Amino acid sequence: MHTNVEANELAKFEAMAEHWWDPIGTCRPLHELNPIRLQFITDRCELTRKTVIDIGCGGGILAESMAMRGAIVTGIDISPAVLKVAQQHALKSNLASLHYIETTAEDYANTHAESFDILTCMELLEHVPDPYSILAAAAKLIKPNGHLFFSTLNRTPKSYVFAVVGAEYVLNLLPRGTHQYEKFIRPAELDTGLRNVGLELKELSGIQYNPFLHKATTTPDLSINYISHAIATPKL
Repeated sequence: MHTNVEANELAKFEAMAEHWWDPIGTCRPLHELNPIRLQFITDRCELTRKTVIDIGCGGGILAESMAMRGAIVTGIDISPAVLKVAQQHALKSNLASLHYIETTAEDYANTHAESFDILTCMELLEHVPDPYSILAAAAKLIKPNGHLFFSTLNRTPKSYVFAVVGAEYVLNLLPRGTHQYEKFIRPAELDTGLRNVGLELKELSGIQYNPFLHKATTTPDLSINYISHAIATPKL
């Protein structure tokens, strides 16, 4: 398996596995962010009968919601514990158009080049040693003119205050140590990384999460959490 993985990061998500589908548990923010992410995707492309790959799919919250919209979804992750939870929940949901594979984006790209109409990768780039390796794999996996969606955290003082100190230490929304501030990615860095692998950034939107109202909304403010839409430019 490709080595763009850190054992301590994997352990964090393995520990969350059994709580993944508890809407008021450790993963509550993921459940409350999902409708906004799904809306961002469906506003920009059609999911029905499209092949979709969700990189770092976790327990399958986004993957299931895309399958429910008619997409043929492949979810990939490196955590067997999390994937077991995802597979069990997909069976309960009776989603035949959704399947999961334990692999890395890099390894899967080597055997599935230009296989997907749409690619999603939510909150993964800031958890790997080399986020640009994920972007390169994404560029291989996507079909020409395909749509790609990435969400991550901006590296700003505001994101440190809200996403690290506030979320992990004050409000206990996330386990302490979930995020490492130095791994956050500025939009300009994402843009450069995408262009370097032949992908074109089309749009950015901030995502604002209110932990007291348990509600997420889109915002022009990119200073904390943001989601991006990119296009695979046809290869010459």
